[in-house]
Amino acid sequence: MIRGFIFDLDGVITDTAEYHYRAWKRLADELGVTFSRKENEALRGISRRESLLLLLKGRTLPEAEMLACMERKNYYYLEYIREINSDNLLPGSLDLLNEIRSAGLKCAIGSASKNSCEVLERLGILELFDAIADGYSVERQKPEPDLFLFAAFELKLQPSECIVVEDAAAGIDAALRGGFHTVGIGPIERVGAAEKVFSSLDGVNLKMIMDHKWWL
Repeated sequence: MIRGFIFDLDGVITDTAEYHYRAWKRLADELGVTFSRKENEALRGISRRESLLLLLKGRTLPEAEMLACMERKNYYYLEYIREINSDNLLPGSLDLLNEIRSAGLKCAIGSASKNSCEVLERLGILELFDAIADGYSVERQKPEPDLFLFAAFELKLQPSECIVVEDAAAGIDAALRGGFHTVGIGPIERVGAAEKVFSSLDGVNLKMIMDHKWWL
């Protein structure tokens, strides 16, 4: 029986991809590295360190410089997300979250972002979540299952009792490896490994998710 949901944040509840892109692009320009919007897509769902390694394209930096670069990127990102408010909720996300709460089901965030709480506060939906698993919660990030396992532990649920809602291939992979049920948000070529796929949450209700035979 399904008793809880674990949502990724970026690309599912809100779209901060543009802010991440602008922050990484600013850092890349400073480092003299080319960085495109297409390359930014490859950073979806993975940690800040892994993202930096991809941005560097094999270039190596001393650990102190790596840490400084990650801090600079995060500083730029925090500058940009000051623009975020409830208008930045993706269509359908708030309705589904409210429906989950009304049904008495538990709800958590499972995001590699270390800024999840601030983003949720700016969106005005922090109180809709029973637990937050973020970039500070575990050492190993997606595609390892640790983040979702931590979220399930905080919800006091087993992985088999939870549905993970993700928009990244790394997140779907992590959820499946952890024994969770999965709903993919986005194109089939990116999240087709999920048990059920929607192009977005717009128009998606709880019944459409829960009625599928694979939860039963």
